[in-house]
Amino acid sequence: MDTMQLVILVLAGAALAVALWAAAARRGSGADGGDQEWALEGALKQLALAQAELTGRLQAMGESQAQMSRTMEERLDAVTRRLGDGLTEHSQRTGDVIKQVHERLALIDAAQKNLASLTDQVVGLQEILSNKQARGAFGEIQLNDLVSDVLPPSAYEFQATLKNGKRADCLLKLPNPPGAIVIDSKFPLESYQAVRAARGDEERVRALRAFGTDVMTHVRAIAEKYIVPGETAESALMFLPSEAVYAELHAALPDVVEKSYRARVWIVSPTTLMATLNTVRAVLKDARMREQAGVIQVEVLKLLEDVARLDQRVEKLGTHFSQAQKDVADIQISSSKIARRAERIEDIQLQDANVAEDLPPRVASGDT
Repeated sequence: MDTMQLVILVLAGAALAVALWAAAARRGSGADGGDQEWALEGALKQLALAQAELTGRLQAMGESQAQMSRTMEERLDAVTRRLGDGLTEHSQRTGDVIKQVHERLALIDAAQKNLASLTDQVVGLQEILSNKQARGAFGEIQLNDLVSDVLPPSAYEFQATLKNGKRADCLLKLPNPPGAIVIDSKFPLESYQAVRAARGDEERVRALRAFGTDVMTHVRAIAEKYIVPGETAESALMFLPSEAVYAELHAALPDVVEKSYRARVWIVSPTTLMATLNTVRAVLKDARMREQAGVIQVEVLKLLEDVARLDQRVEKLGTHFSQAQKDVADIQISSSKIARRAERIEDIQLQDANVAEDLPPRVASGDT
């Protein structure tokens, strides 16, 4: 029962008491005084019972409200703790998420910077490749790096001038046969880009024909300039500093590759040039071993002579050891004989002493 119901009950009890009192007063006007007193006493008793019941209910309501307040406080504390823990955990998670977001933003920023740098490098590379002179220098630098990484400095020469006055990008100094080999860097980029940009079959055929013509022009120039009888080998190398150009040439123009073989000009890419240079390195190593074979043979003969001489000396030393062992045995025999003779002499001396003790004392010359 709530507070409003208790208030209504109290008001109802008071109204009942007033009504009883009024009824008693009306009856008292026509009845005797005893009946009036009896009616008033009954009304007061009912009012007292109602007040007692009201007090009990008020006490119960107070206890219920106190219990309810304690329960509400406990639940409020539990909700507050849960809310605080939830807020703390949520704050931690939010902080972690924000930290991760910052880290990812930093990575994105770094990647964006790398992308911008790469874009600048690509633009710079495009500018280099668009200029023929710069493109030629790019190929020569790549050739320089490949050769210098694989071969020793004595095995090559850059920008070497031949007897015919032609200057080669690189001259590999190999022994005869095969002799010195020239490597010349060429980069037919425009015709290759035309092949890649062709849209129809007819346009691609024309672009491939122009591409093959450019390559064969370079092949004939290399064969005429850098294959010099008596000075170089009977073949030369044309270096294409692009794997894509090399692959397109071999895939789309095998007849051009065959013609370059017949002209004794071998077309190589960075990968195939690396394999060729490793073969050249093995050839140089074998030639150097053959050059040193005579020296090695002489040194081996001298080593055999030293071993034979050492064997003779060891044999002589063994003879000396045998003679020394015999001399030591003879010395031991002599020492044994000397020891036995000393023992005999000592025995004789002891016997002479015993005989002298048995003889009478000698008479002096003045005695009679």
